Amino acid sequence: MDKPNTISIDNVEYVRKDSLQVPEVKGDYVIVRCHKAGVHAGYLAGRDSETVSLKNSRRLWRWWSKFSLSGLAMSGILKGKESECRFACVLPEITLMAHDVCEIIPATESARVSIESQKEHTNE
Repeated sequence: MDKPNTISIDNVEYVRKDSLQVPEVKGDYVIVRCHKAGVHAGYLAGRDSETVSLKNSRRLWRWWSKFSLSGLAMSGILKGKESECRFACVLPEITLMAHDVCEIIPATESARVSIESQKEHTNE
């Protein structure tokens, strides 16, 4: 019995690509690592084949976490290392080119609070 939007060839069932619905959770706090644009933390506003958009994002220049960005996304900044972190100002919106994005990591609530509470680094 055939299902809508599928075809069977040699007993292998194929699904039409345009019928797939990839769930996307908008509004989640994420950390985005790019090849050239650096690392950003913010609320996922949109994502398609060409761009990734964040709201209220910050560029993360230097951070102290449990070994990696994954550690930062799970645990936030290590206690006692806050003064060594370098986070830029909050941007209301930023659009990153999808071809530059290497990973999007969902962050925990405690990591979000940790990142958002970090003061803006300036050269002053």
